Amino acid sequence: MLRLRPYNTDDADTILSWTKDEKAFYKWTAGVLGNYPLSAEQFNDVGNRMAFTAIDDNDIVGFFTMRQPSESFDELRFGFVVVDSSRRGRGIGKQMLKLGLKFAKEIYGAKKVSLGVFKNNESAYYCYKSAGFTDVTTDEIEIYQVLGEEWECLEMEMNLE
Repeated sequence: MLRLRPYNTDDADTILSWTKDEKAFYKWTAGVLGNYPLSAEQFNDVGNRMAFTAIDDNDIVGFFTMRQPSESFDELRFGFVVVDSSRRGRGIGKQMLKLGLKFAKEIYGAKKVSLGVFKNNESAYYCYKSAGFTDVTTDEIEIYQVLGEEWECLEMEMNLE
């Protein structure tokens, strides 16, 4: 049974082991935490956010963070969403997000949750859609320079009211 617990710095090596190449790494970090390959020490900066580790039968299977984009807890923003690469395609990401959404609503009273996903990360995009997130139309498209390419970031959200 999948459950969430607060992130522990001992989780870093396991989580970082799931990413085997630069492109995959930047799809879930956008380089915000640093360049590939990231050290466990660098990754532990996520402890400054609300960071969660997903556990299934005592195995670490996923990770994500939540943060407040403003002073209020009305909106929380998911980030750094990643699932063990050997377990993808089994619905773990969707289950993990659903638990995170429940936490956001019931513990923090969030009315909305948002996230960004790169257009070239189709599996993540469809995972978010299956969890109930919808596309947000924005006036300005956010573009990241990654590995000599331009990556378009799509905005998604879910109302929790």
